[in-house]
Amino acid sequence: MRKLAVLAAIFAAMPAFAQDSGVGIVEKKIFEMPSYTTVGGATIPNLRVGWESYGRLNAARDNVVIVPHFFSGNSNAAGRYRAEQAAAGYWDGIIGPGKAIDTDKYFVISVDSLVNLNVRDGVTVSTGPASIEPGTNRPYGMRFPIVTIRDFVNVQKALLDQLGVASVHAAVGASMGSFQALEWAAAFPDFVKRVVPVIGVGEADAYTIARLGTWAQPILMDPNFRNGDWYGGPEPTAGLAFALKMVTIDARHHGWADAAFGRRWAAIDRNPLASWENRFAIEATLDQVALARARASDANHFVYLVRANQLFVTGHRANLEEGLGQIKARALFVPAESDLLLVPAYAQKAVDILKRQGKQADLVAIPGNGGHLDGVLAMARVAARLKAFLDE
Repeated sequence: MRKLAVLAAIFAAMPAFAQDSGVGIVEKKIFEMPSYTTVGGATIPNLRVGWESYGRLNAARDNVVIVPHFFSGNSNAAGRYRAEQAAAGYWDGIIGPGKAIDTDKYFVISVDSLVNLNVRDGVTVSTGPASIEPGTNRPYGMRFPIVTIRDFVNVQKALLDQLGVASVHAAVGASMGSFQALEWAAAFPDFVKRVVPVIGVGEADAYTIARLGTWAQPILMDPNFRNGDWYGGPEPTAGLAFALKMVTIDARHHGWADAAFGRRWAAIDRNPLASWENRFAIEATLDQVALARARASDANHFVYLVRANQLFVTGHRANLEEGLGQIKARALFVPAESDLLLVPAYAQKAVDILKRQGKQADLVAIPGNGGHLDGVLAMARVAARLKAFLDE
């Protein structure tokens, strides 16, 4: 049982810190656009993304909370698609009746991003490199246009326009979801009233760009990658598994590693001193989970997500000050104290800039030693503050 608990906590695609918030069974819907023009000027025909919602849209159509997801996630922020689903959505503990994001008050919407990593899971709907390129009868591969965080948000805005939404009460997202939340506030400043970037920062700085680049490198170096034209042949599973392992390590903290694994061996009778085949428990577990995840993910989509995150600066502007200057929404940044990936100091920098610009901005940190993933798995620790910010 301990091993299963550890495995479940490793990837944010399998998280749940509460059994059920009351959202229950949710329906996956599909939003389609006949054509979409990217920020880079390319045209994507027949665009499709999945989405889901919790709660009800009020008569004024202004009680919407948009919840964009993180790098390895999808739109399943709360509830389950079927009763036998092993874990509820990643923020099931804070989305639901009476919860921090109260579905008795708010109409909560979450959308699968473009180039979503989980496009092969049978549930996620996302146009990207794995989609069939019109006129070719084969997947785009790396011929698919490079897309940005602004593109993710533009598609979400088109969905909200179709639903007749008058304004967004709040944009709340974790990690890559925080990038999208900030982009919402900057791109549509008169439309978004509040923004809550969780484990997020205002831009991908040089260090973050380099770090993200290392995630993609094992995929690009896998001999099966073939410049993205691997569909129908041997897959770059080894490279993708290595990349996912790196993501996990970066998203955690040494305090978590020590508590979950310590220096235990993978097998009690197999000392790593005795043979290269004998390993430590943390190595064997990370490899096992990463390989299982890689077999259900798309390597090209991973690479595209890396580039989208590298390109991020709030407002899609030349610099952070200019980008944050577009925001009118009240802001609450929620970093994790032990985050080694998007460190709290970066969130504080954004808050300080917003305050200098005369904006309303505040910060509350998530305590704990879980690292970056505390923003997914430990939100209960700041749920009261989040609820107060949304409700005030």
